[in-house]
Amino acid sequence: MLLIGMAGMSARAQEPVLFDWFEYRGHDTAFEQPVSPDQYRNPILAGFNPDPSVVRVGDRYYLVTSSFGYFPGIPVYESRDLVHWTPIGHVIDRPSQLNFDGLSLSRGVFAPNIAYHDGTFYVANTAVDSGGNFIATAKNPAGPWSDPIWLPSIGGIDPSLFFDDDGKVYLLNNDAPEGKPLYEGHRAIWMQELDLAHYKPVGPRRVVINGGVDLSKKPIWIEGPRVYKREGWYYLVCAEGGTGPQHSQVVLRSRSVWGPYVPYADNPILTQRDLPEDRADAITNAGHANLVETPDGSWWAVFLASRAYDRVHYNTGRETFLLPVTWKDGWPIILPHGRAIPQIVAGPTSMQRDATQTSLSGNFSWRDGFASTTLDPVWMYVRVPKQEWADLHSHPGKLAIHPLPEGLDTLRNPSFLARRQQHLVFEASTSLTLPAQAGTEAGIASFQNEHYWYAFGAKRVGDQVVVSLLRHRGDDQALVATTVLPKETKQLKLKIAADGGAYSFAYDDGSGWKWLRRDEDGTLLSTDVAGGFVGAVVGPYARQLGNE
Repeated sequence: MLLIGMAGMSARAQEPVLFDWFEYRGHDTAFEQPVSPDQYRNPILAGFNPDPSVVRVGDRYYLVTSSFGYFPGIPVYESRDLVHWTPIGHVIDRPSQLNFDGLSLSRGVFAPNIAYHDGTFYVANTAVDSGGNFIATAKNPAGPWSDPIWLPSIGGIDPSLFFDDDGKVYLLNNDAPEGKPLYEGHRAIWMQELDLAHYKPVGPRRVVINGGVDLSKKPIWIEGPRVYKREGWYYLVCAEGGTGPQHSQVVLRSRSVWGPYVPYADNPILTQRDLPEDRADAITNAGHANLVETPDGSWWAVFLASRAYDRVHYNTGRETFLLPVTWKDGWPIILPHGRAIPQIVAGPTSMQRDATQTSLSGNFSWRDGFASTTLDPVWMYVRVPKQEWADLHSHPGKLAIHPLPEGLDTLRNPSFLARRQQHLVFEASTSLTLPAQAGTEAGIASFQNEHYWYAFGAKRVGDQVVVSLLRHRGDDQALVATTVLPKETKQLKLKIAADGGAYSFAYDDGSGWKWLRRDEDGTLLSTDVAGGFVGAVVGPYARQLGNE
């Protein structure tokens, strides 16, 4: 991964904290259901992986998802069968491409769209509050990807590209409607032809959907537009209803690419808002679907949804799901009304029967022993790092974190490595060597955004080692609990164990595991409490304490 060997050594002034390993184990009950060789599990990408977009090139599929303020940004996955995915790179993988400093974590890069045409891959995207709409290109989806090619004349969000049979290219996106919005959430889908040779929108820019499928019902947040062509029809597929429990997917069609687009009479073609709130193993927020045709002529949809506990909480954020598409009277249907999203589904005919979805779905154990010279692609940075602080070279077989002064509440880049929380029930643990000097705190954190997190760490204070649990909830920061260890303590293990909304914190100084606190409120790590569009993450951190 990119930062190892990057210039900029000011983080090296403080003695590094050495981590021996990091382990993550998932134990969700829903994932314990048996799966036959011709079936797969939903979600196909567990943990924060929202706004999926997919394209098929020959016998391969490529999928991208949103990453907001995390870096590297816009992960790229590859698959042979739509079920089993391998991360192969990122569209935003160089600090020079974008800068997210000063932004809330749920800004940054929003819903990407991936397309392929004549030997080139295209990702259209929005850098919210950090540049606007852009296109990035690559010959190889694993990278390198180009720097953003900005589209300054295109406002709004969620751009996508459609390549028509006659060689013309169209750019669609969500933006404000013509004139004054009629109500909160009133948006429109706009379209304009694109001069692909110069990446310049040309000709008239027109509204193809105003408000949604039925403006009289005041639909909100029509977004994520995609155009598909099948049997002479142009299908415009969009999300509607916002990204929460009212989320849905709708479809309209026309004989002309410019419309007028007529909505399907039985919209939406995907939603979970019509199901009882108290259902078991609830999956909610379903929408933002992308369609793809397989070589055998069948159609499938990837989309986002969330696995909830206690009806409304979802710490794992918005994840990527997969379902077959059926065509009814010339219209695509992802899921009939009133039907719950299945967690076990019969796979495509091309599905690899002997492959496993680990470690992107299902229950599994994952351990990083830091034996490589590059970071595992599972790790993410909070915003774009400006200097090297994650080091796998200076102490082979260990992760050396050179602590920065920024805490987890910063709007810059803290010295914290994050991996997605992929389960409602999980354990995450690490082993670290405490620095001999005072002035550094290090440990493990569960993190939703800069205002909602737990930091479970240790520091030297005088002739003692103090283990503490710090909670940040909105504007309230509290020291939840502390314990004191002998000054001779050099090695320490720390563990976070979660069960839905109950988070527990344990330490081991060599004499066995002891709980510092049990059943702390983990709902503060859920999106419905913390707000925004991301999911919870967990990982090792270190920070300089300054004059504390």
